Amino acid sequence: MTYAALALASFVFVFLKAFQQRNVAFNHYLAVIPTSLLMAVVEVFTIATLAAEGWNIIIVLAVGLASGGGALTAMALHNRMFKPKDTTE
Repeated sequence: MTYAALALASFVFVFLKAFQQRNVAFNHYLAVIPTSLLMAVVEVFTIATLAAEGWNIIIVLAVGLASGGGALTAMALHNRMFKPKDTTE
């Protein structure tokens, strides 16, 4: 259960970090504060869980793979939500 919870938290945290990076890069001001608050919740959960459980290679692998998936998903969703402006004109 801890592995799944940490993997999910890592997916969500990296998703939010990648999404936030794109918010900043493309000046989506209204999305910055809510994204930051969500990042704080997931980060505190992750730190508290790791402090209580310790770490091992299975947690590292679960967190690492979930993190990659979170980043890829954030990039795709951000592109869908905030369509890039056409700069060919």
